[in-house]
Amino acid sequence: MNLQLLKDTAKLLFADHKGLLAMDESNGTCNNRFEKFGIPQTVEARRAYRELIVTTPGLGESIGGAILYDETIRQQKSDGTPFLEVLIEAGITPGIKVDTGAKELAGHPGEKVTEGLDGLRDRLQEYFQMGARFAKWRAVIAIGRGLPSWGCIEANAYALARYAALCQEEGLVPVVEPEVVMDGEHTLEQCCEVTDEVLRTVFSELFAQRVVLDGMVLKPNMVLPGISCTIQPTLDEVADATVNCFLRSVPAAVPAIAFLSGGQSAELASARLNAMNVRFKSRLPWALAFSFARAIQQPALEIWNGSQVNVGTAQQALYHRARCNQAARRGEYSSDMEK
Repeated sequence: MNLQLLKDTAKLLFADHKGLLAMDESNGTCNNRFEKFGIPQTVEARRAYRELIVTTPGLGESIGGAILYDETIRQQKSDGTPFLEVLIEAGITPGIKVDTGAKELAGHPGEKVTEGLDGLRDRLQEYFQMGARFAKWRAVIAIGRGLPSWGCIEANAYALARYAALCQEEGLVPVVEPEVVMDGEHTLEQCCEVTDEVLRTVFSELFAQRVVLDGMVLKPNMVLPGISCTIQPTLDEVADATVNCFLRSVPAAVPAIAFLSGGQSAELASARLNAMNVRFKSRLPWALAFSFARAIQQPALEIWNGSQVNVGTAQQALYHRARCNQAARRGEYSSDMEK
């Protein structure tokens, strides 16, 4: 294990108040999003959309790392330049999603466990040789009647820890993503309780697997009520609930917490991250950053709509959202930026 490389990479990803762009949608997920806009669900359409993203002028000013999918990391611009070269030239560190998806957890109806440990060491070695310097693995935890079960939390925490240990062995910074999803009617308080239990279990397993905490990144959910909950909190209530939960459960050695957006609107995700940094930044042991997918990409996708003539305008929208989130990291975002 090259501990210094891991620490340097983790630091580089979030330097100058930057964050991560998650563009690691599976082909199926990408096709589903294309279908909503009548965009052809083809390899070439996916390649063209990803080229739009990686060639956005100035993207490296606010994005420190981009999480890619297996198809994406092997793709090229229309002129034959590999996407990896484009990202590195822009000062953006390439990363790679390495799990193979959340599958039904045997014996636990309504719950899932993320798979992909088989053959992972060899895949990580290949990705490192290609130029990736960090990786991502997502676990999915649902809240509902009797959910989550201890078995589901433990199974996903163990998989995350094994993945993280393998990443560090191969020189890749593991982005550890235990997502408590927003679906449901649960309250803010219920989400806080579950998130706390999940994080405590994850870090217990990371410790057991000898994962070096200052050579990893945590990518969690914000503490939020379910999208069907009748009581929706203020920005400050979300900030207080989230940060206080993490102060109890996330060790100070972790260099950065990069939130997932989890289905929030682009503007709301930025505003909530901003509120956390305004209220707590000066007294936190870790950086509060972002690792957003739809909350950065969605406006650009809607503008592009599969048409080459819309690329420039779509790139401006992508650049704008990235800059808004960089401002949120500084605690300087406001709704005026959306005008």
